[in-house]
Amino acid sequence: MAGQSRKWMILVATTWIQAFTGTNFDFSSYSSDLKTVLEITQVQLNYLSVASDMGKAFGWCSGVCLMYLPLWVVMFMASFMGLFGYGLQWLVIQRIITLPYFLVFPLCLMAGCSICWFNTVCYVLCIRNFPVNRSLALSLTISFNGVTAAIYTLIANAINPNDDTIYLFLNALVPLFTSGIALIPILRQPPLQSLTTEAIRRDSFIFLCLYIVAVITGLYLLLLNSLSSNVSVARILFGGALGLLVLPLCLPGIVYAREWARRNIYPAFRFDNSSFNLIDPDDLELHKELIGSESNGTNGNSYTAVDKDGCYGKVMEKDRLTVLGEEHPARLLVRRWDFWLYYLAYFCGGTLGLVYSNNLGQISQSLGYSSLTSSLVTLYSTCSFFGRLLSAAPDFLRDKVYFARTGWLAVALVPTPIAFFLLASSGSEAVLRAGTGLIGLSSGFLFSAAVSITSELFGPNSAGVNHNILITNIPIGSLLYGLLAALVYDSNAGGSALSRFLGETMVCMGRKCYLKTFIWWGCISLFGVVSSFLLFLRTKLAYERFERNRTRT
Repeated sequence: MAGQSRKWMILVATTWIQAFTGTNFDFSSYSSDLKTVLEITQVQLNYLSVASDMGKAFGWCSGVCLMYLPLWVVMFMASFMGLFGYGLQWLVIQRIITLPYFLVFPLCLMAGCSICWFNTVCYVLCIRNFPVNRSLALSLTISFNGVTAAIYTLIANAINPNDDTIYLFLNALVPLFTSGIALIPILRQPPLQSLTTEAIRRDSFIFLCLYIVAVITGLYLLLLNSLSSNVSVARILFGGALGLLVLPLCLPGIVYAREWARRNIYPAFRFDNSSFNLIDPDDLELHKELIGSESNGTNGNSYTAVDKDGCYGKVMEKDRLTVLGEEHPARLLVRRWDFWLYYLAYFCGGTLGLVYSNNLGQISQSLGYSSLTSSLVTLYSTCSFFGRLLSAAPDFLRDKVYFARTGWLAVALVPTPIAFFLLASSGSEAVLRAGTGLIGLSSGFLFSAAVSITSELFGPNSAGVNHNILITNIPIGSLLYGLLAALVYDSNAGGSALSRFLGETMVCMGRKCYLKTFIWWGCISLFGVVSSFLLFLRTKLAYERFERNRTRT
């Protein structure tokens, strides 16, 4: 029982780490001040954003370190990278020290790298302690990475609502403080134990309760954050948010007490017909055992409906995945058409949403809504949180409405082009908020679902390496999409009568600053939807076969 309770403390600690280390989401809150202090153009500011995203390209380093160092050491290495990277930027933006532009670039790179290292630590903790409910644990904890900006907004408003530079100060210190709190549960990790059917059912019920608390937390931050402009109110709201983050510690104890009472106090009552089980731990292994026999039987007729001689047939059949969970080393992965369709869907979907969030500061400023920047960042962050929570829908609805996870991904990417074309059509505050929310919801779903999809399509044991290969699209997209936006912005700033100067930095004002960018981003995101839909069609057979084998058994 003690070991079981410790694993839930690990999960809550992982949730805290994710909730306070998604520091890349608040870049827009201080980017305009950083641009002014450094006296740089929008293109140069974009390169700093790219540097932060480039940290994800070095995510494999954290995996290598975990091979030789304890997990808690890697966690504190990430903390000190963030302390150094964000801390020095805060000193620069406060004009306490002066650094040239080319030295600020590696600071942004180091800060971005710290985020990826924290994520790796959290992934490993979930996989080690929840091998059966791994997908639920990952979706839940990854979701809380989306509320960081909302929580930091509460903290900043509780200290000084008029100082946007405080976000850098919080980015530097809060993750280190959180790591110190999470240290004890991490050091007391329980040994891996085999679970009975009853234990699996109980764990699934606990996860359902935790997801309900997570939804309440997200609604709390979304609906009440707008009231936090007053210092006193912000402090009260922040206290409530902390209470919601601590509440999950109590839920496992309540469930265990209920189970104890059921066994000892009410032994006469029977619950044999009551079951709640989200995950079958033997699904993947059973699927692999059955696939051989099925390939010699009914499976052979599954392809006859596709004309392989036509263009559509070639696209659908060439190098098609037919088995879920088959291990793909990196050399085999990059030769898979399904991987590149997946890569393009991520590149033209989630990455585009991330670049949009990085530009929110300049977008709101150009439209005349500078005072709403923190509110918009909070909106994007919270909607990203709900999108991440929704990525667990395939697991909860599995026995009622089965749909391939790649199909859910294709549906989740549809709001992104709708949002960009809405933003191109109007510059009103309502459309800006609606578009921001839709993009946050869509990209959040992809960020969370991608970990499970990578594991299912290309093997769970290779997921760590393969997922790091997948997210190399983030710095590439950040560079290309951000450069496109910056070039359009600077070209309009140079010749616009509505432009104005802040110090020696030119600021573009008006809808046309981002109009062409929104149109381009909308078209690119449509390409991402098409790629995800093709991926769904190509992998649908493998998912249906997997579900058929599970149901039959």
